[in-house]
Amino acid sequence: MSARPTATDAFRLARRTFLAGERVDLKRLAAELDVDRSTLFRWLGNRDQLLVDILISLSDPTLRTIVRDAEGTGGRRVARIAGAYAAALIDASYYREFMRREPERALRLITTKASPVQRRVVDEFARLLAHESTRGELRHPLGTNDLAYLIVRIIESFIYADLITGEEPEAAKVETAVAAILRADGP
Repeated sequence: MSARPTATDAFRLARRTFLAGERVDLKRLAAELDVDRSTLFRWLGNRDQLLVDILISLSDPTLRTIVRDAEGTGGRRVARIAGAYAAALIDASYYREFMRREPERALRLITTKASPVQRRVVDEFARLLAHESTRGELRHPLGTNDLAYLIVRIIESFIYADLITGEEPEAAKVETAVAAILRADGP
């Protein structure tokens, strides 16, 4: 006899489903876990909340790893991190599949105040900018939070280019654009 499923089991199953590039369906999750939908809702919230939690569980460690491993200093380092983060998202098949399958929902959950996903990325870039400024490696006339928001919007502009303009997403343009606004065009 197997143990009763928990909220953690439900989240892990939903995350595996998302990573497999499949649509996260609460009715199907409830059936697979042999729990009723009200239990699943109590554990995980509605579908949008679950998707937000999954996105955060993937985005946060990805960005932290990129920041930790990034070389360089100042604006050049920030630009490299922005480009690497964009590349990680563009290259993630599950992420691209989510964008292809549910573009309006994905953009709403990832790029607006409808969820904390964008805010967390902006906050991470604000910490990064503050760190580089404190070290004397970066000076800019914009406030740290405004500059972090601008960087994130640049990232979004290029990784969602296929949805916005019909062009292919391109991470290299992110690094170039961020380097330009940070006046870090050199090596």
